[in-house]
Amino acid sequence: HNRTKPIMITTANVGLLFVFLTVFQSYSITAFTFSPHFRSVRNTRLAKRKTIGKMATANDFSGGDPSLILTTNVDLGDQKLNIMKECSKAIAKNLNKPESYVAVSITDNASVIFGGTDEPAALGCVYSIGALNIENNGGLTKDVTELLEPFGLPKDRIYINFFDIARENCGWNKRTFAG
Repeated sequence: HNRTKPIMITTANVGLLFVFLTVFQSYSITAFTFSPHFRSVRNTRLAKRKTIGKMATANDFSGGDPSLILTTNVDLGDQKLNIMKECSKAIAKNLNKPESYVAVSITDNASVIFGGTDEPAALGCVYSIGALNIENNGGLTKDVTELLEPFGLPKDRIYINFFDIARENCGWNKRTFAG
């Protein structure tokens, strides 16, 4: 009676488990995990495989949809549009993406608490297909922070989170960037 015991899945080891296998067109079978590092490595490798042996076109650049969604409890007044335009330029510069693809949304005068207080604060999310790394993220964080500081937002009360989006999870122009 030698029976194989089932493996118990717990929250302690779930991050190490491969959740599912996906086939990315005819390129390869790739494992997907919960770890952002593995997703980033996987996306980079897939992007390289897709472009080997063919000429790049305007739709083949390593990105699409770099966007910033920023919420703050500060009133930006009549400078809001100018700040949005400067954020757009900063995203294009730091992520090396065409500004024509950059989207920025800022909600000011919002209900925001940070560290348990409603003192001036801002929360931002940057979404991009590729181009996110320690240097680019740091440069963009610095630029956005410098744009907000004149409005009384202290640099230690601004969070900006960065999300690397898979091409198939970003829609534009009636399709996704994957096709």
